[in-house]
Amino acid sequence: MQLPPDSVFDPKTLRLGRDRAIELGPCARLMGILNVTPDSFSDGGLHADARIAVDAALAMVGEGADMVDIGGESTRPGAEPVSALEEQRRVMPVIEALSAHPEVLISVDTWRAETARLALAAGAHLVNDVWGLQREPEMARVVADAGAAVAIMHTGRDRERLPDLVEDQFFWFAGSLEIARKAGIADDRILLDPGFGFAKDAGDNLELMVRFGELHALGLPLLAGTSRKRFLGGLTGREAPDRDVGTTATSVALRLAGAAMFRVHNVAFNKDGLAVADAMVQSSRKKEPGHG
Repeated sequence: MQLPPDSVFDPKTLRLGRDRAIELGPCARLMGILNVTPDSFSDGGLHADARIAVDAALAMVGEGADMVDIGGESTRPGAEPVSALEEQRRVMPVIEALSAHPEVLISVDTWRAETARLALAAGAHLVNDVWGLQREPEMARVVADAGAAVAIMHTGRDRERLPDLVEDQFFWFAGSLEIARKAGIADDRILLDPGFGFAKDAGDNLELMVRFGELHALGLPLLAGTSRKRFLGGLTGREAPDRDVGTTATSVALRLAGAAMFRVHNVAFNKDGLAVADAMVQSSRKKEPGHG
């Protein structure tokens, strides 16, 4: 099996807010999805109560999540937009409660700079922006001022895409990274997410998986978010809540292609699958010159 270059799996530090950090590279990292929304595509309404949401977050950490990603607005196609105040009403009590648990690393899933500012002040360590810092320009400054990390996602929504799928990834990320660096966000505080499912059809998503290794030319760690996405339903014939086995299969494939972190609904399934993938990576590295 041909794996990406060794450097993809070498240890590297992702610096987070509040003087925290996480090592990427040798072991796959997991970001548990916690939607505190009534209408998310697979878990809407399950965590609308803050106490239930906090318990769910702690359970994810117990199952092996390295970070919990808290979102207050559904990003599924056709979802009703919510106001900034409503988004904050949903996420802030959960972030504030989780901040009392130092073992929990917190990501806030928002494209709104004000929501990000409040969340980082309350205890979040990373901002997960599905618009890649390009919807609200002040977002990058909020992240930089807080000394936080950011996950910059690719999207094809509301714009013309380049014909080549990977070329469009490089085009989008070039703009996002220019914004980040001008604001003072260091590269060791950045994850890049190719945005599976965001204005991408089933063929696009499969092509992105096959060509995932090309994204390492960007030189930054990659976050993969395929969990329960619609294209998995097309492949497996299963409804969203029953796509965790299919999700784990994509996580394993993308780990072998060099993804560093995985945003998932079912932490336990993906933890086990990625343990196998990590073992394969380490076995391959040991057989190469310079690895014993």
